[in-house]
Amino acid sequence: MLACCLVTFIIILVLGVIAAVFFYTYLMKELHQVEKKNNELEEEKETLNEQIEKLKEINNELNVSRAQWSIDEYCPKETNGRKCDPCQKGWLKFQTNCYAYNDAVEKDRKNWTEARENCRGMVSDLTVVENDVEKGEINNNFSPAIKGIKGYWIGLRAVQGKWKWINGAELINTGWIKHNATDGQCVTVLQGRGWRSVSCDEKNAWICEKKALTVK
Repeated sequence: MLACCLVTFIIILVLGVIAAVFFYTYLMKELHQVEKKNNELEEEKETLNEQIEKLKEINNELNVSRAQWSIDEYCPKETNGRKCDPCQKGWLKFQTNCYAYNDAVEKDRKNWTEARENCRGMVSDLTVVENDVEKGEINNNFSPAIKGIKGYWIGLRAVQGKWKWINGAELINTGWIKHNATDGQCVTVLQGRGWRSVSCDEKNAWICEKKALTVK
């Protein structure tokens, strides 16, 4: 009995040692994987930090370039130095805004979305008309039949059955346009023809708007 118990104890002890060895080996393997992963993360962190520094440098260069562009656009060089204007060359100022009337030839005219993208590329957006005074000013700044243009896109389109401006505001003066707001329709303006509801996919000229530079 004693011998049998001793043999059993030895077997259990050996099995325990074997299990401990396997568990220790497993833990060491996991530790190695964790260390390896940690090293990889450290390398990725260093790479990201390098990329961040490069992006900062690029951003600084872009800011300088943008600032220089603004200076050159609003304060062009002349023989007697620089003269600053509230609007860039080719833009018309009215009150606190600048407007660009894009009288594109037929092949270069754009649908509503393309026209808006063009405005955004010029750090502006399709015009939003605030009141009757601005509405009248916009209508009086282009010829009704120039280059066969049928209309100029503005920042007004139908959204869920309502006329809405690109800034999210609803059209308050519904008398400005007689057509119902049907999704897929956008608004064009043209002197002598008023505001019209047409398919947003039509190709038209367009009006961009941005805030005027404060020049003192």
